[in-house]
Amino acid sequence: MKKTSVPAMIVLILALIAAIGSQSFLGPCVHEDGSFGACHWAGRALLGVGGLLAALALLALLLPRCRGGLCLAMALTSALGLLVPGPLVSLCGMSTMRCQALMRPAMSVLFALALAASALGWLLERRKAR
Repeated sequence: MKKTSVPAMIVLILALIAAIGSQSFLGPCVHEDGSFGACHWAGRALLGVGGLLAALALLALLLPRCRGGLCLAMALTSALGLLVPGPLVSLCGMSTMRCQALMRPAMSVLFALALAASALGWLLERRKAR
């Protein structure tokens, strides 16, 4: 029986929360008139980054021989997820808006934890290879 990678499982769970949450309970501002602001595109980008991160984590679980490289790719993708809301895609200007008060901090925590788990997985795989 193959050993499963706990860091990859953690990243998979965090990535799914980020991807699903970016379009629902952790999503950007919702305007009453049906329009959307710049933060809408941050939510869409987070959906893509979260989906990519989930796919990489799933591959790391299924392909143990490639796990080290996939953990490195997951760490880089997590770092990209940290940069999306704000530096790469602008959010609403008011700090009381949903995207600033909820989405940005929640996504920062999720992707920072995913980055830490990915880095730990990479270190464990590197140690195992020696």
